[in-house]
Amino acid sequence: MGPIRCATALPRGLSLDGGYRGLMPTRLFHISDVHFGVEDRAALDAVARAVADERPDALVCTGDLTQRAKHSEYAAAQAWFASLGVPVVLEPGNHDMPYYNPWERFTDPFRRYERLKAAVGGGFCSSDVVLVPLRTTVSAQTRFPWSDGVVRPAALQATLDALAALKGDPRTIIVIAHHPLLGPQEARKNPTIGGDEAFARIAAAGADAVISGHVHVPFDEQREVDGRSMRMIGTGTLSTRLRHGAPPSWRVITCAPGGVIETRLRIAAATTVTQPDEAAL
Repeated sequence: MGPIRCATALPRGLSLDGGYRGLMPTRLFHISDVHFGVEDRAALDAVARAVADERPDALVCTGDLTQRAKHSEYAAAQAWFASLGVPVVLEPGNHDMPYYNPWERFTDPFRRYERLKAAVGGGFCSSDVVLVPLRTTVSAQTRFPWSDGVVRPAALQATLDALAALKGDPRTIIVIAHHPLLGPQEARKNPTIGGDEAFARIAAAGADAVISGHVHVPFDEQREVDGRSMRMIGTGTLSTRLRHGAPPSWRVITCAPGGVIETRLRIAAATTVTQPDEAAL
């Protein structure tokens, strides 16, 4: 597992299709927790319209693409992502492993996800930002619920190796994961096993931020563990599985080299998209 980056560097401002976009920072749409099967169709339509109108450099989805990892749900996900016409970057969530097929869940849990990724993922290239994946989903664990995150040593090492390969790279470095590495600031216990260590070591390795989903509630915080500070950015859901009164939402993340990250939250409604004060959420 390595960073998601160009095979060859492109001059700043040159897009993959050969068009010149000027000296503009890279703009990403960050979505998560679409849960095809119980998706919010109006919210998805709002995102698709925004993609068509604004043409972001890539759309990043940090997991829970499906509700039960059914073949029909993956087919719906593939059709929607393919229709957008922009590079797509994916990371799986806990809902993206088979629920009704225990054998496949335990022997090849990401087979269906990898098929989707092969069909619609890839193609993202930027001179401003590099995306590094971190796997936080596991097929089983020794606690309940199994939905919470786990950062296994091998997964963390793969991410750290990718970060080490980027030493000296002037681009902003964003790690993408499904689960937030740390719980809410007021929480007594971190729901992500291994999250504290992962946060500290990833921050020490030079990452500027971690973007994630899972909790269906947006957040944007500067956090610190063991003297290591890093930004944590989360977006909401595009499904009907709303939590804590947070409406369906996604983020626009603008990146420039040197750790420059700006983000705005967008709220999706049936006919409108609003850009609220994030402090209200």
